[in-house]
Amino acid sequence: MRIKIFIVTIIVVFSAGTVLSIFMIHSKYSSEVDLVAINDVVKTVEKNWGQISEETFYNDIKQPISIIDHLGNVIYQTPDYHFTNLYDAIKNRDTIIDLKQNNEIVGKIIIHNNELEIIEQMKSELITTTSLIFGLIMILIILYITYIYRTLLKPFRQLQHFAANVARGNFDIPLNMDKNNYFGAFTESFDILREELDAARQREYESNRSKKELVATLSHDIKTPVASIKAVSELMLLQSKDDKVIRQVNTIYSKAEQINLLVTDMFHATLEELQQLKLTVTEESSEILVDMIENLNYDHKIFYEPIPPCIILTDPLRMRQVIDNIISNSYKYAGTKVTITSQINQGYLELHIIDHGPGISEDELPLLFNKYYRGKNVEGNNGSGLGLYISKYFMENMDGQISCFNLKNGFTVVLKIKLA
Repeated sequence: MRIKIFIVTIIVVFSAGTVLSIFMIHSKYSSEVDLVAINDVVKTVEKNWGQISEETFYNDIKQPISIIDHLGNVIYQTPDYHFTNLYDAIKNRDTIIDLKQNNEIVGKIIIHNNELEIIEQMKSELITTTSLIFGLIMILIILYITYIYRTLLKPFRQLQHFAANVARGNFDIPLNMDKNNYFGAFTESFDILREELDAARQREYESNRSKKELVATLSHDIKTPVASIKAVSELMLLQSKDDKVIRQVNTIYSKAEQINLLVTDMFHATLEELQQLKLTVTEESSEILVDMIENLNYDHKIFYEPIPPCIILTDPLRMRQVIDNIISNSYKYAGTKVTITSQINQGYLELHIIDHGPGISEDELPLLFNKYYRGKNVEGNNGSGLGLYISKYFMENMDGQISCFNLKNGFTVVLKIKLA
């Protein structure tokens, strides 16, 4: 439809130019000699010979004329005619009439022929008109080429870039096109395909992330009860006197250690996905912290003051992991009782978890929360160096803080839990 409109427009412009040119040619005509008027002029000149001026003719002269004497000198000429000589007048096909006085030729009147001027003017106007017509046609062609580029070529280039982005897996850049172009519905289908591919990738990503998160969470959470089993087994070995019981407890301890190693390997395999572990922070009563502490106090080595009643912002599951990590480290590396004090300070509920072991060197304090870092006091104890690293990640994502410092006779970890 648009191509037809363009062709019709070109035809109309060309036809209008042709008609205009023909009209201009017909409107130009050479000045015909008015014999009656010329005869009047001749009589007037002969009558007033020797006294000729502009007042002699009034408005009788409508054509360019020049009056010369018998010697060729110009006596009078109209402003639009510049006589040079008879030779040029004859060459220009001017009309030449003799002027007589007493039957003697005293001069001549020359009527200028302006056909050449008219032809030159007509050529100039035709050239101008033709140039304008072809210029207008060229403008229309350029506009149509631009239109073709925008509606045909540009969409294909956009499709090319779009396909390259999809091939690279970049589904965030939409295919923005005018739906009114020739390929509107076609390109819209491509954009729908992009959205569906993006949704499918997101579903796959969420599924994989959920699996990895589940593995990471379970593998780390399993380590805490396994550590408890090992601790209870060690306590039973110290208290038991029966050889059979000792063998059975040793078996339990070795199997627990085996489970611990397998879980550690599984945890390392999903370590790079730890930053994707979700936290769901809710308002909780501070009483849940008591339950978390009591759950770890199986050998009655934890002594704690009453926790101030308040509402805290936390993820109970992640907070349990944090407290488990810290207290398990105290059991593992200090081997002493653990004291927990609490207070409300500047919008936070602070828990000070204190053991009475040798602590660590001041140089190591800034490194404790780094991934894989284990202090010099590990003394052959199994571990991955991830407990405090994960605890810091959880605390910061619950808008809390974690820090640690040495005491004169022990080591302290401070948990700052944000109040609701």
